[in-house]
Amino acid sequence: MRLVIVRHAEAESGTPDELRTLTPLGREQARDLGYRLHEELGTVDAVLSSPLLRARETAETLGLGRPEPDERLAPGATVDDVREAVEGRGETVVVVGHQPDCGRIAAALGNGEEPPFPPAGAHVIEL
Repeated sequence: MRLVIVRHAEAESGTPDELRTLTPLGREQARDLGYRLHEELGTVDAVLSSPLLRARETAETLGLGRPEPDERLAPGATVDDVREAVEGRGETVVVVGHQPDCGRIAAALGNGEEPPFPPAGAHVIEL
């Protein structure tokens, strides 16, 4: 399985946190990332996202398929949460979440080192 961990794109500041939306730059970041991922990965079997608005908007703007929000990917998500969420979802699955979760999960599933995760950052892991 190929797992693509994506941090949500740049979001507006404000409250409530769960309703923060993407900035215009964030929408552009997500579109650009979606194009790059499509070129690199081809078909994606599933796109899952945190239920928070900025993650859902990022997942949708990627344009890689119809995103599905998953409570397990909310802030504080663990490697076990991600494993459970992606189980049985296909060969290539994209998950859109938050920092520091993305870095910690990538480190746990990869070589142990946290990769950088700027807004709209992505890391591909072969499981």
